[in-house]
Amino acid sequence: MTGMEPKKETAMPTVLITGIEPFDGESLNPSWEAARHMDGLEIGGARVVARQLPCVIGKVVDVLRQAIDEVRPDLVICLGQAGGRSDVTVERVAINVVDARIPDNEGHQPIDEPVVQGGPAAYFSSLPIKAIVRDLRAGGVPASVSLTAGTYNCNTIFYGLAHFIATERPTLRGGFVHVPYLPEMATRHPGAPSLALEVLLHGVKIMVATSLTVTQDVKLSGGALH
Repeated sequence: MTGMEPKKETAMPTVLITGIEPFDGESLNPSWEAARHMDGLEIGGARVVARQLPCVIGKVVDVLRQAIDEVRPDLVICLGQAGGRSDVTVERVAINVVDARIPDNEGHQPIDEPVVQGGPAAYFSSLPIKAIVRDLRAGGVPASVSLTAGTYNCNTIFYGLAHFIATERPTLRGGFVHVPYLPEMATRHPGAPSLALEVLLHGVKIMVATSLTVTQDVKLSGGALH
């Protein structure tokens, strides 16, 4: 016996990044292309794990919860495609409604249904959304705060995550970020803006690093007049 206790190792934090499978006739989804390139990386002293989520409204929240149970992350950043948007948009609020403009990948099209029966009308993101936008812009990535995640699969993911955090895992932090088309996708949508994959990957790394280090969001203007 030397009288010296072995030094305990501190477990490395884990970040779960999700992307969504292609939908609406596309062969790619920029959210999954970004997420899968992050899998296995170490960013800001944290291990990144990527998982793909389905574009199936009735199943996607359960798949996300299974991923969280498996990975046991400290932070969750869910990515989704927002064709037509010109920058990376960090979502502020998820609402408890599904009003699908198009059918999902299993042909279902819920209209005016809740994400969670009896759940609150809305949840705010627990990510430092203003700090993320600030740091993305400083890093050369176009970004803004968004006040709507839509009423389709992406909002379902966001609301499901936020409800899970609020009701079952209060120490978990997470939120949702929309990303534009990739250039090769925009060629099928004349006039639509796009963002190169290398810029998007740089942006995701910034999101992770900022979310890990900023626990109290900065107070910067990010609102809208309409």
